[in-house]
Amino acid sequence: MMEDPIAGGSDFNYLSGFGNHFSSEALPGALPPSQNSPLICPYGLYAEQISGTSFTTPRNFNLCSWFYRVKPSVTHEPFKARVPSNERILSEFNRSNTCTNPTQLRWKPVEIPDLPTDFIDGLSTVCGSGSSFLRHGYAVHMYTANKSMDNCAFCNADGDFLIVPQQGRLLITTECGRLKVSPGEIAILPQGFRFTVNLPDGPSRGYVAEIFGTHFQLPDLGPIGANGLAAPRDFLVPTAWFEDKSYPGYTIVQKFGGELFTAAQDFSPFNVVAWHGNYVPYKYDLSTFCPYNTVLFDHSDPSINTVLTAPTDKPGVALLDFVIFPPRWLVAEHTFRPPYYHRNCMSEFMGLIYGGYEAKVDGFLPGGASLHNCMTPHGPDTKSYEATIARGNDVGPHKITDTMAFMFESCLIPRISSWALESPFLDHDYYQCWIGLRSHFSITETSKTSTLHNEHEE
Repeated sequence: MMEDPIAGGSDFNYLSGFGNHFSSEALPGALPPSQNSPLICPYGLYAEQISGTSFTTPRNFNLCSWFYRVKPSVTHEPFKARVPSNERILSEFNRSNTCTNPTQLRWKPVEIPDLPTDFIDGLSTVCGSGSSFLRHGYAVHMYTANKSMDNCAFCNADGDFLIVPQQGRLLITTECGRLKVSPGEIAILPQGFRFTVNLPDGPSRGYVAEIFGTHFQLPDLGPIGANGLAAPRDFLVPTAWFEDKSYPGYTIVQKFGGELFTAAQDFSPFNVVAWHGNYVPYKYDLSTFCPYNTVLFDHSDPSINTVLTAPTDKPGVALLDFVIFPPRWLVAEHTFRPPYYHRNCMSEFMGLIYGGYEAKVDGFLPGGASLHNCMTPHGPDTKSYEATIARGNDVGPHKITDTMAFMFESCLIPRISSWALESPFLDHDYYQCWIGLRSHFSITETSKTSTLHNEHEE
């Protein structure tokens, strides 16, 4: 048996790269040479494949990995409905369980529960669209937890998780190995992987995006060229780690169609001695993101800050983009530097990991969230607008520091859960932040002269 999964940090080793074909073994020679499924594997291990795409998906997009494990994952009792379940988790979005609302919505930080709550029971769906059964759509969840997962592992059969911790580190053990994920980092756990979440710092809180029927990839860089934004080498994949130990009554909790099921087995699912492939969990440190921005005038679209994208079949249209607003310089001249007022055919869910957000002076707090739905107007609050124009054009370069906000942006219109709309943390006064915006309209002598000049030319 290898050492305890929550002990120390020096034994957390990673492989570097995005989309690579990786190989890792915890014991020398555990990977079979030259073939995937020999009659007898080294050390008497079982060969097992996990596929993230159909077998016939084109090679450039085909995702699968091979595990070499002490016992195969099929060795468990039949699945049964979990009791108690978690009725706050949704993977289908329709009129029976959610509603639509174009109003700008904002939530204050959700408090950590008093009762013992692990990552599974701490998940609550805020909004989403589509269907896990139809393999198209997404869900946005928030989680609060105060205890590690005990004698159980979680498996999401519905889609990929992108986890954004806001408070407290997560030590995530997967079948490929272990990830230590701190606030300011993200973890991606692909569909079908079994994992457990431990809390070395105690109470933890954060956000989760879930996508159905596709996987995250790096965005195309277009005119930016070959470099910038998230570099492939900064994505880290765990190395093989295993435990060979009897666990009577160990439970696999499987999320399937938004419902939870359990199956009992007598061994750890983390018994993979070696593996190879390109379907893997991974993490990314947001501080390594290389932002690009305007260097003369006007304000770039937020898409310039895309870390990962889950594309649709329509070029340039995302099922879900993960966008960040990291520390960066603002240098544009004659420009309103905070985000401009806008209405968007995409829908935007925002969260704040730490610090403040440049367009919201008050009310948008670390651990909180906001939702600006399709074609709902939004932008800087009154204080942000007035403070910006008061500085005038000669403000000079300014660096935004000590902040990390993010956005989940989707082409699909989200339906909102009852849990989110009935939450005591829903900010019913959010709209007030714009009510104070006043008219600055004035017909000055300069504008009169300009108008007369234009009329004369015509």
